[in-house]
Amino acid sequence: MTAYRGRIAPTPTGYLHLGHARTFWVAQERACGGALVLRNEDLDADRCKKEYVDAFIEDLTWIGLSWSEGPDRGGPHDPYDQSGRLTLYEEVWKRLGDTGQIYPSPHSRQDVRNALQAPHQGEEGPLFPPSLRPPLGTGRGATSPGSVNWRFRVPDGRRVRFHDANLGWREYEAGLHFGDFIVWRKDGCPSYELAVMADDHEMAITEVVRGEDLLLSTARQLLIYESLGWNAPAFYHCLLMRDSEGRRLAKRAGSLSVRSLRHDGLCPDEIRAHWWESPEAWENWRRRRKDSPS
Repeated sequence: MTAYRGRIAPTPTGYLHLGHARTFWVAQERACGGALVLRNEDLDADRCKKEYVDAFIEDLTWIGLSWSEGPDRGGPHDPYDQSGRLTLYEEVWKRLGDTGQIYPSPHSRQDVRNALQAPHQGEEGPLFPPSLRPPLGTGRGATSPGSVNWRFRVPDGRRVRFHDANLGWREYEAGLHFGDFIVWRKDGCPSYELAVMADDHEMAITEVVRGEDLLLSTARQLLIYESLGWNAPAFYHCLLMRDSEGRRLAKRAGSLSVRSLRHDGLCPDEIRAHWWESPEAWENWRRRRKDSPS
């Protein structure tokens, strides 16, 4: 059997919050003696900050998480940095280009809106209209992405079905749930779909543990894996931490960051005992705890 290799992949755009911390804890539990890689997903240069990298390493360690790989920052417990792996992503972009499955897409959001007589909303906004696709083979042979978006040509009507180890069978249909999607951005960076897929393949990850908000990304990534002839890992999507109105916890909810709870005097055992509760229950519990005599 292939040895288990998992990963935890924070994005340093703010302090680590409870929802991400508990997802990473699930990843550690799933690893169960196998390898666990820490990866710093810092491709967004405008929003990712070094101070948040230092903070998530400290907070992850404090709450009881550990990892076995991630040497790019100079130590045995430091994360791989996506910002230092652009050469790998360009190689994958080139391989995709050789398949003819991707194409340069100079169209703006306004172009997309204008091309849609009756805008078809997918889960993440208007779908890219097939009428804006160039002929097959466009872009094949390009030696660099240049300053233009590149999209993956999604087979019309194609259904992507996969089994999630936590949520069961999932199915998404091209043209209904998603359309041609960006794999390389005109600002010179790969999309999330390309970057994490390239990393997971290169790091030989056997199972990806992440939030349920990325189920649709999984469907898209599976098409990329198929196009490249690569075996995809297994997937385990965790339920998100949501409030009573269904809104998911975000990093801007600073009161429920691991760092703020730590500064309030909570210990890791207390946090882990309560973090599957709702944000409202958490805030009520914190308030009672702070108001009670020590």
